[in-house]
Amino acid sequence: MRPVSVWQWSPWADLLCLLCLLCLLCSSCLGSPSPSTDPEKRVGSQGLRFRLAGFPRKPYEGRVEIQRAGEWGTICDDDFTLQAAHVLCRELGFTEATGWTHSAKYGPGTGRIWLDNLSCSGTEQSVTECASRGWGNSDCTHDEDAGVICKDQRLPGFSDSNVIEVEHHLQVEEVRIRPAVGWGRRPLPVTEGLVEVRLPDGWSQVCDKGWSAHNSHVVCGMLGFPSEKRVNAAFYRLLAQRQQHSFGLHGVACVGTEAHLSLCSLEFYRANDTARCPGGGPAVVSCVPGPLYAASSGQKKQQQSKPQGEARVRLKGGAHPGEGRVEVLKASTWGTVCDRKWDLHAASVVCRELGFGSAREALSGARMGQGMGAIHLSEVRCSGQELSLWKCPHKNITAEDCSHSQDAGVRCNLPYTGAETRIRLSGGRSQHEGRVEVQIGGPGTLRWGLICGDDWGTLEAMVACRQLGLGYANHGLQETWYWDSGNITEVVMSGVRCTGTELTLDQCAHHGTHITCKRTGTRFTAGVICSETASDLLLHSALVQETAYIEDRPLHMLYCAAEENCLASSARSANWPYGHRRLLRFSSQIHNLGRADFRPKAGRHSWVWHECHGHYHSMDIFTHYDILTPNGTKVAEGHKASFCLEDTECQEDVSKRYECANFGEQGITVGCWDLYRHDIDCQWIDITDVKPGNYILQVVINPNFEVAESDFTNNAMKCNCKYDGHRIWVHNCHIGDAFSEEANRRFERYPGQTSNQII
Repeated sequence: MRPVSVWQWSPWADLLCLLCLLCLLCSSCLGSPSPSTDPEKRVGSQGLRFRLAGFPRKPYEGRVEIQRAGEWGTICDDDFTLQAAHVLCRELGFTEATGWTHSAKYGPGTGRIWLDNLSCSGTEQSVTECASRGWGNSDCTHDEDAGVICKDQRLPGFSDSNVIEVEHHLQVEEVRIRPAVGWGRRPLPVTEGLVEVRLPDGWSQVCDKGWSAHNSHVVCGMLGFPSEKRVNAAFYRLLAQRQQHSFGLHGVACVGTEAHLSLCSLEFYRANDTARCPGGGPAVVSCVPGPLYAASSGQKKQQQSKPQGEARVRLKGGAHPGEGRVEVLKASTWGTVCDRKWDLHAASVVCRELGFGSAREALSGARMGQGMGAIHLSEVRCSGQELSLWKCPHKNITAEDCSHSQDAGVRCNLPYTGAETRIRLSGGRSQHEGRVEVQIGGPGTLRWGLICGDDWGTLEAMVACRQLGLGYANHGLQETWYWDSGNITEVVMSGVRCTGTELTLDQCAHHGTHITCKRTGTRFTAGVICSETASDLLLHSALVQETAYIEDRPLHMLYCAAEENCLASSARSANWPYGHRRLLRFSSQIHNLGRADFRPKAGRHSWVWHECHGHYHSMDIFTHYDILTPNGTKVAEGHKASFCLEDTECQEDVSKRYECANFGEQGITVGCWDLYRHDIDCQWIDITDVKPGNYILQVVINPNFEVAESDFTNNAMKCNCKYDGHRIWVHNCHIGDAFSEEANRRFERYPGQTSNQII
């Protein structure tokens, strides 16, 4: 956006102005348009005008519309990027873009679609400098209109933009349910009560004349509930006669598939309307919470039996409930969904199917990290009324159609539980870190206290960061002496042990009112460092299957391996240096598919030098290797220290960042992988003492949860294997959560082989 030209004073300026005013042609005389108060603001560079449209939205976000040759139109989201958003935000008078949206998030526009396949580098002064298919040349529909989210900061010196806002309609900014009785004393989340909308002048009720179940469905979805039920209308009618109401909205008519009440047809009362909602009362809804929130709302969990053989949906990689990468089950195997045509309707179907409300965002471009394995669906087109994503029309995908960089994700609306008000951080350098303080007690006896640091780790920190709404856990700290706790010194919770999936710390196992802490004092209380992003490690299971073999290695070549405890315990009593050990060797290729680099927990100053192998260990145990019987009994084990975490190879658009040579920094960059070849020391399991039979080979990455990840459920890999005392067959290798529950049961019941033919 070019700055508006500025007057330079000269002695002749007053005279010129006087002459121009007399001629009523001042702006023409001066050669520059003067700022106009007309709604149609000045024409931008290249004769274009820009505006943000659609709703619900904030003043700095919306659907981008361009006026060209007197006609308004939109931009298609094909090939749209953040760089294009930067250029458009500057055209709109903002400093930069913080994001962009696709699939008509702010509602479909009308008229022409002016630009398609827009490609910008981000440095252009005008959108006309960007490449595209040409003005008006598009094969899109308005369901693919692009939007931008600009930083709420104007360009320096910006005084008169070429932004033309759509007419200033009243908007429903927020919706809530207010209990008709007992306001403030009801358990959260609130599931039934009067519908209230926040307008610019405050909260108002909605007239119930013409109110339908579709309207209730939309309201419940916005508030995080998957469905609604009928209310006792007679009770609320009687109650309404005894209360005063302030109506601000009427004539609401939703289809039922809208993600926000503002997208429904509705009418606002005017300020001079004296008779509001004659013969009617306030609209009331009763919402049904999903299974995750049913217990806390005081309602019994309703076990909804799914039809036999019905495919399922899950979310992976999200920091909060109701967000993550969408994965669907097909032929007993989990796979992802391609983001082509992905929109709020499809995302809302997923959210409601999982027991949440409607979708807040439909995410594209693997915003929740990349999956691994199959991509099952593409071009999913839902109306919003379907009960399952599989009921929506979709395209079965082939490997050439889509990549995991296009995995679809969602963020769902969640019920308000107030959980974040019962926990806080103190003493940290930022709002994302500090000593954990929790609130305990009942009405009148509420007090804040600390948590004992004994056994506090990454899993507990994950739950704390989730409850705080601060994303993932970066570190769980057992000592916080460097963070001042102020006047809070009492330890009120100890023995906290979480699985990592809980919504709040009080759902984790703990000692209750009996506080037991081995190390007393505020310096040994729990702390966390939270992060908006996290790594996610996955093992390339097919490579393990392809490279597994047996080697009989002489003992005289295993002194260093024995020093690092890479052999079975029976090796200590062997006749060194004579004899050999039987080793199951294989390669492991570990990918980081998360949204943050994987770094060792310890810094370089504390890495341990191992003279025998001549390298540093940044993590004592990076992977566990186990041979298990079908019932889970461990018969052989091995482990691998992270003597060299580095980027062996990366995706073509990613640069290597970590290299072990010359005491370099260790880690695995997002989009890269670290390869431990089968022929290096300790890349094995010592099976010398294992008897012939059918077993399970299991590899677990980051087994002690030393480094935080967005998802620990995919850290294990399993294979079936048959050992006949001389040879080994390894097959059916897969990531631990890649199969359905039934397929996993079949895997564990595998009867073995009668020959070397895999069956």
